[in-house]
Amino acid sequence: LSVQGTTTSISFVHEVLFPYARDNALDFLTKHWDSDKNLKPLLDALKSQADEDKKAGRKDVPDLNAKKKDVLIKNYVAYIHSMIKEDRKIGALKNFQGYIWKFAYEDGSVKGHVYPDVLPSLKKFTENGIPVYIYSSGSISAQKLIFGFSEAGDLLPYFKGHFDTTSGSKLEKKSYITIANEIGIEPSKILFLSDNVKEIEAANEAGYITCILFRPGNAEL
Repeated sequence: LSVQGTTTSISFVHEVLFPYARDNALDFLTKHWDSDKNLKPLLDALKSQADEDKKAGRKDVPDLNAKKKDVLIKNYVAYIHSMIKEDRKIGALKNFQGYIWKFAYEDGSVKGHVYPDVLPSLKKFTENGIPVYIYSSGSISAQKLIFGFSEAGDLLPYFKGHFDTTSGSKLEKKSYITIANEIGIEPSKILFLSDNVKEIEAANEAGYITCILFRPGNAEL
């Protein structure tokens, strides 16, 4: 299963999650900068991505080597904002967003949206011995937050595993082959559900059975 536009509305992602990460990035970094050891690897990953962007010729990349803490924090926030605005499918951004969302879910500020048919479908799959996996451009940690703190309760027990862009782009055939190999199931016996035509095409090329979903708010097919 894909997530955005499949199990979960696109509006939830774009109108709740993305704005939350954007609007709270400054306060979050300021609060956690000196005391949160889990933040450093996330910042290091963002810095590495910024270096790659500069090498690729991007001129709008803030200086993430600034010496003054307040300047450095503001530069990180500016970089995060620019990537969110462009909706970049970058692991460093997804992991940082997921970390902010973790605190929001845990304190009840956010609950993961799932369509009404998701829980009944997951129950039916489970009752029939059909393993269910998630493959999303969102990080695995973000996936687990959406389903672990969903409006329908904790749905994580219904999933056998999770995959994100560390398995490859969702637009590339080889990513789906990699996942099939990892779960030990022939591609011809895997059903992939998504709202994205290009993802469906890539999965088809890998030999999957596919079904495209049209949810309220999804792009026209």
